[in-house]
Amino acid sequence: MPNLQVKNVPAALHRKIRAQAQRQGRTVRDFVLHAVIREIERDEFRARLSRRKGVDLKRPAARSLEAARAERDAELDL
Repeated sequence: MPNLQVKNVPAALHRKIRAQAQRQGRTVRDFVLHAVIREIERDEFRARLSRRKGVDLKRPAARSLEAARAERDAELDL
């Protein structure tokens, strides 16, 4: 398996990474790998999303959201 080495990481950032990894019960290695994978997946998702065709809702999305919330509230008697 290939190795990756990151040099000259600022001390403050390294402390934050180490602390966050510890809070999550992960090693620094696992925390960093997870963060890199998440970022790559986010970029891939954005790329796929940008290739999708737009959808015409026939009205502003905010109105559709308001209608869905009103319907939900009516069902819950709010």
